[in-house]
Amino acid sequence: MRITIVGSGYVGLVAGTCFAENGNDVVGLDVDAPKVERLSRGELPIFEPGLHDLFARGLREGRLRFTTSYDEAVKHAGVLFLCLPTPPADDGSADTRHVLSAVREIAKRMDGYKLIVSKSTVPIGTYAELVAEVRKYYKGEFSVASNPEFLKEGAAVDDFLRPDRVVLGVADDRAWEILSALHEPFVRTGAPILRMDPASAELTKYAANCFLAAKISFMNEIARLCERTGADVDQVRTGMSKDPRIGSAFLFAGMGYGGSCFPKDTRALVQSGRKFGLEMRIAGAAEQVNEGQKLVLLPKLLAHFGGSLAGRTIAIWGLAFKPRTDDIRDAPALALIERLLAEGARVRAFDPEAMENVKRALGDRITCVPRAYDALQDADALVLATEWNEFRQPDWERVKTLLRTPVIFDGRNIYRPDLLRKQGFTYYGIGKA
Repeated sequence: MRITIVGSGYVGLVAGTCFAENGNDVVGLDVDAPKVERLSRGELPIFEPGLHDLFARGLREGRLRFTTSYDEAVKHAGVLFLCLPTPPADDGSADTRHVLSAVREIAKRMDGYKLIVSKSTVPIGTYAELVAEVRKYYKGEFSVASNPEFLKEGAAVDDFLRPDRVVLGVADDRAWEILSALHEPFVRTGAPILRMDPASAELTKYAANCFLAAKISFMNEIARLCERTGADVDQVRTGMSKDPRIGSAFLFAGMGYGGSCFPKDTRALVQSGRKFGLEMRIAGAAEQVNEGQKLVLLPKLLAHFGGSLAGRTIAIWGLAFKPRTDDIRDAPALALIERLLAEGARVRAFDPEAMENVKRALGDRITCVPRAYDALQDADALVLATEWNEFRQPDWERVKTLLRTPVIFDGRNIYRPDLLRKQGFTYYGIGKA
């Protein structure tokens, strides 16, 4: 099929690359001319495992190209996917201005049937707004559909090529036939393609993300209770996870969630509820718990150092909101860093992929180092904030030699407290007695 991807951010690049990998003719449209030039040269602005090779192959074989021209992009395709940002407004609601603006530009150039598909995470009711926007400028036949993405950063390529389900919110059979045929090659192992109305598809994305956010926040509250009662959160988690109604996913205690989806979508769902006269108490509570959880290590640090961090140097391993990505949006590590700096501490930090993004965000307020062990030099403590694989089995003798004092604050509970204590470390985890 001839496809246009409107927006060359995280979702747009993954979607366009994977559609091209399946033999489709894909044009990526973005209004950022320097970005389009870099993409056309094969330079990816994001880190996502497995994406680079597929992206390079799509460019090389001519199935993937980029443009700044709406005229070219609209003329090219019968199906146009909207993969545009919907950043949070001041009240937490999703800002759909970019999506509506793009649809307006598309509609002005339509001269025949087009299927416009929203992959952006948009509030319930956006489908109707998109239809109305097209009708202002185009009187012919067209379809609008919702096809929310369920991509996990760090595993997005695999999620797209082998999804556990495809959700299609369509209002007519023509849109269903086109989209189901387009996605058929991705679900040959038996994953379902779910047909539903557009509003239900829009809400499905929010409901899924907010439910997972609630699981994380619930487990983090249990972890806090474990610390008060002498229980161990890992033992509690194991006992819970064996219940098939609960399962093991998203039950690990830690410093909370971050990224581009869970924080934004939870806040947006709360605002959508208020718009329709309903207080979304569980989603709101999950977001509140998570904000507090980002700083869960701060009182432990203060208590260990006698109530003051002034003049202390804290080493931090991991800055991205999760492993296998360079995304630092709403990253718990950054929230903790801000408080450490406010307490008068110095921060030396390392992350395998997120360093450049952190330098742009924090400038010279912290010291970013090129290697993990460099962060430990003369530091008073090590904080593990993101559980990259390379941090799981460090050389503990080397760690102890580099640190001024052998203190570990494990923000992801990946280390064994008993082994570290035997090696002479003071260990602090989350939800540990």
